[in-house]
Amino acid sequence: MHTERRKLLTIIAEAALEQSLVKDIERLGAHGYTITDARGKGSRGIRNADWDRSGNIRLEVVCDAATAEAIAGDFRSRYYDNYAMILFIGDVDVLRPEKFLAQRNP
Repeated sequence: MHTERRKLLTIIAEAALEQSLVKDIERLGAHGYTITDARGKGSRGIRNADWDRSGNIRLEVVCDAATAEAIAGDFRSRYYDNYAMILFIGDVDVLRPEKFLAQRNP
């Protein structure tokens, strides 16, 4: 079975940011993303996904390294100081690599 290496960028953030984050992800070249509700406890206390926009979301983006780094850098500079957000990047092997090519918007 042939696989190719891509990056998995995971973003845990306040649900109220969803629309802004989606626009930014697309602007920065990602083909797609997956969003799920998230809950847990961190430095800003317990976040409960039961409360619509006061909960957290988990955004996952499979993309090339350059796109993952562009999104992470942009989010870190624009959101980290004022919002509850964490980012992490890991390697993943994908079976359909053509689905995860970068697309740059003019």
